[in-house]
Amino acid sequence: MGKTVTDVLERDFVLPPELEAHEPPEARGLPRDAVRLLVSRGAAGSGRRNGGAGGGGAGGEGGDEAAEIGHHAFTDLPHLLRPGDLLVVNNSATLPAAIRLDRLAVHFSTEHEDGTWLVELRRRTASATEPYPGGSGGEWLPLPGGATLRLLERTTPRLWRARLDRPVPAYLSRYGVPIRYSYVERDWPLADYQTVFGHVPGSAEMPSAGRPFTAGLVTELVSRGIGVAPLTLHTGVASPEKDEPPYPERFEVPESTARQVDLARETGGRVIAVGTTVVRALETAASGGGPVRAARGWTSHVVTPASGVRAVDGLITGFHEPRSSHLLMLSAITGEELLARSYEEALRERYLWHEFGDLHLILR
Repeated sequence: MGKTVTDVLERDFVLPPELEAHEPPEARGLPRDAVRLLVSRGAAGSGRRNGGAGGGGAGGEGGDEAAEIGHHAFTDLPHLLRPGDLLVVNNSATLPAAIRLDRLAVHFSTEHEDGTWLVELRRRTASATEPYPGGSGGEWLPLPGGATLRLLERTTPRLWRARLDRPVPAYLSRYGVPIRYSYVERDWPLADYQTVFGHVPGSAEMPSAGRPFTAGLVTELVSRGIGVAPLTLHTGVASPEKDEPPYPERFEVPESTARQVDLARETGGRVIAVGTTVVRALETAASGGGPVRAARGWTSHVVTPASGVRAVDGLITGFHEPRSSHLLMLSAITGEELLARSYEEALRERYLWHEFGDLHLILR
Protein backbone atom coordinates (compact mmCIF):
# COMPACT_ATOMS: atom_id res chain seq x y z
CA MET A 1 0.00 0.00 0.00
CA GLY A 2 1.39 3.42 -0.96
CA LYS A 3 2.03 6.42 1.23
CA THR A 4 -0.92 8.59 2.14
CA VAL A 5 -1.26 12.32 2.67
CA THR A 6 -0.98 11.73 6.41
CA ASP A 7 2.18 9.66 5.96
CA VAL A 8 4.00 12.06 3.67
CA LEU A 9 2.69 15.47 4.62
CA GLU A 10 2.48 15.13 8.40
CA ARG A 11 5.19 12.67 9.44
CA ASP A 12 7.84 12.95 6.74
CA PHE A 13 7.35 16.41 5.28
CA VAL A 14 9.57 19.24 6.45
CA LEU A 15 9.62 22.32 4.23
CA PRO A 16 13.22 23.51 3.81
CA PRO A 17 13.54 27.29 4.25
CA GLU A 18 15.13 27.60 0.82
CA LEU A 19 11.90 26.35 -0.77
CA GLU A 20 9.91 29.23 0.72
CA ALA A 21 9.35 32.03 -1.79
CA HIS A 22 10.66 35.07 0.08
CA GLU A 23 9.73 37.66 -2.55
CA PRO A 24 7.69 38.06 -5.75
CA PRO A 25 9.24 36.57 -8.90
CA GLU A 26 9.55 40.10 -10.26
CA ALA A 27 12.08 40.81 -7.49
CA ARG A 28 14.12 37.90 -8.86
CA GLY A 29 14.11 39.48 -12.31
CA LEU A 30 11.29 37.31 -13.70
CA PRO A 31 7.92 38.21 -15.24
CA ARG A 32 4.92 37.61 -13.01
CA ASP A 33 3.90 34.53 -15.00
CA ALA A 34 7.41 32.99 -15.05
CA VAL A 35 6.75 30.53 -12.25
CA ARG A 36 6.73 26.76 -12.49
CA LEU A 37 3.67 24.56 -12.80
CA LEU A 38 3.47 21.01 -11.47
CA VAL A 39 0.68 19.09 -13.24
CA SER A 40 -1.01 16.11 -11.57
CA ARG A 41 -3.47 14.13 -13.70
CA GLY A 42 -5.72 11.49 -12.21
CA ALA A 43 -6.04 8.00 -13.60
CA ALA A 44 -8.24 7.52 -16.66
CA GLY A 45 -11.80 6.86 -15.59
CA SER A 46 -11.31 8.24 -12.09
CA GLY A 47 -12.45 11.80 -12.80
CA ARG A 48 -16.04 11.16 -11.79
CA ARG A 49 -18.25 14.15 -11.06
CA ASN A 50 -20.39 12.61 -8.37
CA GLY A 51 -19.78 13.80 -4.82
CA GLY A 52 -20.21 12.09 -1.50
CA ALA A 53 -17.90 9.89 0.49
CA GLY A 54 -15.07 8.61 -1.64
CA GLY A 55 -16.58 10.09 -4.80
CA GLY A 56 -14.35 13.08 -5.33
CA GLY A 57 -10.79 11.94 -5.81
CA ALA A 58 -8.54 10.24 -8.27
CA GLY A 59 -8.02 7.46 -5.78
CA GLY A 60 -11.40 5.86 -6.54
CA GLU A 61 -12.06 3.02 -8.92
CA GLY A 62 -9.22 2.49 -11.33
CA GLY A 63 -6.63 3.63 -8.74
CA ASP A 64 -3.66 5.87 -9.59
CA GLU A 65 -1.80 3.36 -11.77
CA ALA A 66 -2.20 5.54 -14.86
CA ALA A 67 -1.93 8.86 -13.04
CA GLU A 68 0.70 11.27 -14.35
CA ILE A 69 2.83 14.02 -12.81
CA GLY A 70 4.53 16.50 -15.14
CA HIS A 71 6.64 19.63 -14.95
CA HIS A 72 5.83 22.77 -16.94
CA ALA A 73 6.14 26.54 -17.05
CA PHE A 74 3.00 28.36 -15.96
CA THR A 75 2.89 29.93 -19.44
CA ASP A 76 2.19 26.43 -20.81
CA LEU A 77 -1.28 26.56 -19.26
CA PRO A 78 -3.18 27.40 -22.49
CA HIS A 79 -1.74 24.23 -24.05
CA LEU A 80 -2.48 22.07 -21.01
CA LEU A 81 -6.20 22.88 -21.09
CA ARG A 82 -8.70 22.14 -23.86
CA PRO A 83 -11.09 24.33 -25.85
CA GLY A 84 -14.38 24.29 -23.96
CA ASP A 85 -12.74 24.17 -20.53
CA LEU A 86 -13.73 26.91 -18.09
CA LEU A 87 -11.46 28.63 -15.58
CA VAL A 88 -13.39 30.08 -12.64
CA VAL A 89 -11.46 32.87 -10.92
CA ASN A 90 -11.81 34.91 -7.73
CA ASN A 91 -12.22 38.64 -8.42
CA SER A 92 -11.72 39.67 -4.78
CA ALA A 93 -9.01 42.32 -4.39
CA THR A 94 -6.60 42.38 -1.47
CA LEU A 95 -6.88 44.98 1.29
CA PRO A 96 -3.88 46.49 3.09
CA ALA A 97 -5.30 44.68 6.09
CA ALA A 98 -2.46 44.96 8.65
CA ILE A 99 -2.25 47.92 11.06
CA ARG A 100 1.02 48.10 12.97
CA LEU A 101 1.42 49.47 16.48
CA ASP A 102 4.63 49.65 18.48
CA ARG A 103 4.41 46.11 19.83
CA LEU A 104 1.28 44.68 18.27
CA ALA A 105 -0.25 44.36 14.81
CA VAL A 106 -3.97 44.16 14.09
CA HIS A 107 -4.96 42.06 11.09
CA PHE A 108 -8.44 42.98 9.83
CA SER A 109 -10.06 39.82 8.47
CA THR A 110 -13.77 39.83 7.73
CA GLU A 111 -16.51 42.47 7.77
CA HIS A 112 -19.93 41.63 9.20
CA GLU A 113 -23.25 43.22 8.24
CA ASP A 114 -23.42 45.23 11.47
CA GLY A 115 -20.14 47.00 10.70
CA THR A 116 -18.03 44.95 13.10
CA TRP A 117 -14.96 43.09 11.89
CA LEU A 118 -13.16 39.92 12.80
CA VAL A 119 -9.60 40.86 13.70
CA GLU A 120 -6.51 39.01 14.83
CA LEU A 121 -4.04 40.48 17.33
CA ARG A 122 -0.41 39.58 16.68
CA ARG A 123 2.79 40.42 18.51
CA ARG A 124 5.40 42.14 16.35
CA THR A 125 8.78 40.43 16.15
CA ALA A 126 12.08 41.29 14.50
CA SER A 127 11.05 39.47 11.30
CA ALA A 128 7.24 39.72 11.16
CA THR A 129 4.52 38.79 13.69
CA GLU A 130 3.38 35.90 15.87
CA PRO A 131 0.04 35.12 17.56
CA TYR A 132 -0.78 37.26 20.60
CA PRO A 133 -3.01 35.51 23.13
CA GLY A 134 -3.86 38.63 25.13
CA GLY A 135 -6.77 41.05 24.94
CA SER A 136 -10.07 41.15 26.80
CA GLY A 137 -13.66 41.93 25.95
CA GLY A 138 -14.37 45.66 26.18
CA GLU A 139 -10.71 46.64 25.80
CA TRP A 140 -9.92 49.69 23.67
CA LEU A 141 -6.81 49.81 21.48
CA PRO A 142 -5.50 53.16 20.21
CA LEU A 143 -4.53 52.91 16.52
CA PRO A 144 -2.57 55.24 14.22
CA GLY A 145 -4.32 58.41 13.11
CA GLY A 146 -6.26 58.77 16.35
CA ALA A 147 -8.51 55.79 15.64
CA THR A 148 -9.81 53.47 18.36
CA LEU A 149 -10.57 49.78 18.08
CA ARG A 150 -12.86 48.18 20.66
CA LEU A 151 -12.60 44.43 21.26
CA LEU A 152 -16.12 43.06 21.75
CA GLU A 153 -15.83 39.30 22.10
CA ARG A 154 -13.50 36.46 21.21
CA THR A 155 -15.05 34.35 18.43
CA THR A 156 -12.29 31.77 17.94
CA PRO A 157 -9.10 31.07 19.91
CA ARG A 158 -7.31 33.72 17.83
CA LEU A 159 -10.00 36.01 16.39
CA TRP A 160 -11.95 38.86 17.98
CA ARG A 161 -15.12 40.60 16.88
CA ALA A 162 -14.25 44.27 17.10
CA ARG A 163 -15.48 47.70 16.07
CA LEU A 164 -13.41 50.57 14.69
CA ASP A 165 -14.66 54.09 15.30
CA ARG A 166 -14.54 54.95 11.58
CA PRO A 167 -15.06 53.23 8.21
CA VAL A 168 -12.53 50.43 7.96
CA PRO A 169 -11.76 50.29 4.21
CA ALA A 170 -10.90 53.99 4.03
CA TYR A 171 -8.85 53.71 7.21
CA LEU A 172 -6.90 50.72 5.88
CA SER A 173 -6.21 52.44 2.57
CA ARG A 174 -4.46 55.23 4.48
CA TYR A 175 -2.75 53.42 7.36
CA GLY A 176 -2.68 49.73 6.43
CA VAL A 177 -0.08 47.54 4.78
CA PRO A 178 -0.46 44.05 3.27
CA ILE A 179 -0.36 41.17 5.74
CA ARG A 180 3.10 39.59 5.75
CA TYR A 181 4.37 36.48 7.52
CA SER A 182 7.94 35.68 8.53
CA TYR A 183 8.90 33.80 5.35
CA VAL A 184 8.53 37.09 3.42
CA GLU A 185 11.53 39.03 4.59
CA ARG A 186 10.47 42.61 3.76
CA ASP A 187 7.40 44.65 2.86
CA TRP A 188 6.20 44.73 -0.73
CA PRO A 189 3.73 47.19 -2.28
CA LEU A 190 0.03 46.38 -2.27
CA ALA A 191 0.18 45.99 -6.07
CA ASP A 192 2.33 42.89 -5.56
CA TYR A 193 -0.56 41.34 -3.61
CA GLN A 194 -3.19 41.92 -6.30
CA THR A 195 -4.22 39.63 -9.13
CA VAL A 196 -5.20 40.60 -12.65
CA PHE A 197 -8.76 39.51 -11.77
CA GLY A 198 -9.16 41.45 -8.51
CA HIS A 199 -11.51 44.43 -8.61
CA VAL A 200 -13.86 43.85 -5.65
CA PRO A 201 -11.93 44.87 -2.50
CA GLY A 202 -12.44 42.65 0.51
CA SER A 203 -9.76 39.97 0.98
CA ALA A 204 -7.48 40.10 4.00
CA GLU A 205 -4.93 38.01 2.11
CA MET A 206 -4.37 37.63 -1.62
CA PRO A 207 -6.27 34.89 -3.50
CA SER A 208 -2.79 33.85 -4.57
CA ALA A 209 -3.54 31.14 -7.15
CA GLY A 210 -4.53 33.93 -9.53
CA ARG A 211 -1.32 35.91 -9.07
CA PRO A 212 0.71 34.48 -11.99
CA PHE A 213 -2.00 35.26 -14.55
CA THR A 214 -1.30 38.23 -16.79
CA ALA A 215 -3.52 40.02 -19.27
CA GLY A 216 -1.52 38.45 -22.10
CA LEU A 217 -1.92 34.94 -20.73
CA VAL A 218 -5.66 35.42 -20.22
CA THR A 219 -5.96 36.66 -23.81
CA GLU A 220 -4.17 33.55 -25.06
CA LEU A 221 -6.44 31.29 -23.01
CA VAL A 222 -9.58 32.92 -24.39
CA SER A 223 -8.22 32.87 -27.95
CA ARG A 224 -7.83 29.09 -27.62
CA GLY A 225 -11.48 28.66 -26.60
CA ILE A 226 -10.92 28.40 -22.86
CA GLY A 227 -13.48 30.40 -20.90
CA VAL A 228 -12.89 32.59 -17.84
CA ALA A 229 -15.71 33.31 -15.37
CA PRO A 230 -15.54 35.27 -12.08
CA LEU A 231 -16.95 34.80 -8.62
CA THR A 232 -16.17 36.56 -5.35
CA LEU A 233 -14.95 35.08 -2.10
CA HIS A 234 -13.30 37.43 0.39
CA THR A 235 -10.53 35.55 2.13
CA GLY A 236 -9.98 35.87 5.85
CA VAL A 237 -6.67 35.76 7.70
CA ALA A 238 -4.73 32.51 7.58
CA SER A 239 -3.58 30.52 10.58
CA PRO A 240 -0.03 29.60 9.55
CA GLU A 241 0.99 28.60 13.07
CA LYS A 242 -1.94 26.32 13.97
CA ASP A 243 -3.55 25.33 10.65
CA GLU A 244 -7.08 25.87 11.89
CA PRO A 245 -10.00 24.93 9.64
CA PRO A 246 -11.45 27.83 7.64
CA TYR A 247 -14.17 29.88 9.27
CA PRO A 248 -17.18 31.41 7.47
CA GLU A 249 -16.34 33.71 4.57
CA ARG A 250 -18.47 35.98 2.36
CA PHE A 251 -18.99 34.89 -1.24
CA GLU A 252 -21.06 35.45 -4.35
CA VAL A 253 -21.48 33.23 -7.39
CA PRO A 254 -23.26 35.37 -10.00
CA GLU A 255 -25.94 33.99 -12.29
CA SER A 256 -23.73 34.46 -15.36
CA THR A 257 -20.96 32.32 -13.86
CA ALA A 258 -23.40 29.62 -12.77
CA ARG A 259 -24.69 29.46 -16.36
CA GLN A 260 -21.15 29.22 -17.76
CA VAL A 261 -20.29 26.38 -15.37
CA ASP A 262 -23.37 24.42 -16.35
CA LEU A 263 -22.82 25.08 -20.07
CA ALA A 264 -19.21 23.91 -19.88
CA ARG A 265 -20.27 20.68 -18.25
CA GLU A 266 -23.14 20.09 -20.67
CA THR A 267 -20.76 20.44 -23.63
CA GLY A 268 -18.01 18.23 -22.21
CA GLY A 269 -15.70 20.93 -20.90
CA ARG A 270 -13.92 20.81 -17.57
CA VAL A 271 -14.46 23.32 -14.77
CA ILE A 272 -11.08 24.34 -13.37
CA ALA A 273 -11.07 26.38 -10.15
CA VAL A 274 -8.30 28.96 -9.78
CA GLY A 275 -7.69 28.66 -6.05
CA THR A 276 -9.16 26.84 -3.09
CA THR A 277 -11.43 29.85 -2.48
CA VAL A 278 -13.15 29.17 -5.80
CA VAL A 279 -13.65 25.50 -4.94
CA ARG A 280 -15.25 26.50 -1.64
CA ALA A 281 -17.64 28.94 -3.31
CA LEU A 282 -18.63 26.63 -6.18
CA GLU A 283 -19.14 23.62 -3.92
CA THR A 284 -21.33 25.78 -1.67
CA ALA A 285 -23.37 26.88 -4.69
CA ALA A 286 -23.79 23.22 -5.71
CA SER A 287 -24.74 21.99 -2.24
CA GLY A 288 -27.63 19.56 -2.24
CA GLY A 289 -26.20 17.59 -5.14
CA GLY A 290 -27.66 19.73 -7.92
CA PRO A 291 -26.00 21.96 -10.51
CA VAL A 292 -24.22 25.18 -9.59
CA ARG A 293 -26.74 27.96 -8.97
CA ALA A 294 -26.31 31.66 -8.32
CA ALA A 295 -25.69 32.11 -4.62
CA ARG A 296 -24.38 34.68 -2.18
CA GLY A 297 -23.94 35.10 1.55
CA TRP A 298 -21.69 33.22 3.95
CA THR A 299 -20.15 29.81 3.47
CA SER A 300 -18.99 27.47 6.23
CA HIS A 301 -18.48 24.60 3.81
CA VAL A 302 -15.23 22.65 4.24
CA VAL A 303 -14.35 20.33 1.36
CA THR A 304 -13.03 16.96 2.51
CA PRO A 305 -12.64 13.50 0.97
CA ALA A 306 -15.83 12.54 2.80
CA SER A 307 -17.86 15.34 1.22
CA GLY A 308 -16.25 14.97 -2.20
CA VAL A 309 -16.49 17.57 -4.96
CA ARG A 310 -19.39 18.03 -7.36
CA ALA A 311 -18.75 21.30 -9.16
CA VAL A 312 -15.08 21.18 -10.22
CA ASP A 313 -12.95 18.91 -12.37
CA GLY A 314 -9.62 20.50 -11.55
CA LEU A 315 -7.81 23.08 -9.49
CA ILE A 316 -4.93 25.51 -9.84
CA THR A 317 -3.41 26.16 -6.43
CA GLY A 318 -0.17 26.84 -4.63
CA PHE A 319 1.67 24.40 -2.39
CA HIS A 320 0.33 24.10 1.14
CA GLU A 321 2.01 23.47 4.48
CA PRO A 322 1.83 20.14 6.36
CA ARG A 323 -1.42 19.68 8.30
CA SER A 324 -3.08 22.53 6.39
CA SER A 325 -6.83 22.04 6.05
CA HIS A 326 -6.42 22.81 2.34
CA LEU A 327 -4.83 19.38 1.93
CA LEU A 328 -8.19 17.78 2.71
CA MET A 329 -9.69 19.67 -0.23
CA LEU A 330 -6.83 18.69 -2.52
CA SER A 331 -7.10 15.03 -1.59
CA ALA A 332 -10.85 15.18 -2.28
CA ILE A 333 -9.93 16.08 -5.86
CA THR A 334 -6.82 13.95 -6.45
CA GLY A 335 -7.04 11.10 -3.99
CA GLU A 336 -4.46 10.71 -1.23
CA GLU A 337 -1.98 8.58 -3.19
CA LEU A 338 -1.58 11.01 -6.09
CA LEU A 339 -1.45 14.05 -3.81
CA ALA A 340 1.28 12.46 -1.69
CA ARG A 341 3.28 11.58 -4.80
CA SER A 342 2.82 15.11 -6.16
CA TYR A 343 4.19 16.68 -3.01
CA GLU A 344 7.14 14.30 -2.93
CA GLU A 345 7.88 15.35 -6.52
CA ALA A 346 7.51 19.06 -5.70
CA LEU A 347 10.04 18.71 -2.88
CA ARG A 348 12.45 16.70 -5.00
CA GLU A 349 12.26 19.18 -7.89
CA ARG A 350 12.52 22.16 -5.53
CA TYR A 351 9.28 23.97 -6.29
CA LEU A 352 8.68 27.14 -4.27
CA TRP A 353 5.95 27.45 -1.63
CA HIS A 354 3.62 30.27 -0.46
CA GLU A 355 1.89 33.18 -2.19
CA PHE A 356 4.87 34.21 -4.33
CA GLY A 357 5.80 30.64 -5.23
CA ASP A 358 5.02 28.07 -7.88
CA LEU A 359 1.66 26.56 -8.83
CA HIS A 360 0.06 23.12 -8.99
CA LEU A 361 -2.52 22.15 -11.62
CA ILE A 362 -4.64 19.20 -10.52
CA LEU A 363 -6.83 17.48 -13.12
CA ARG A 364 -9.21 14.68 -12.11
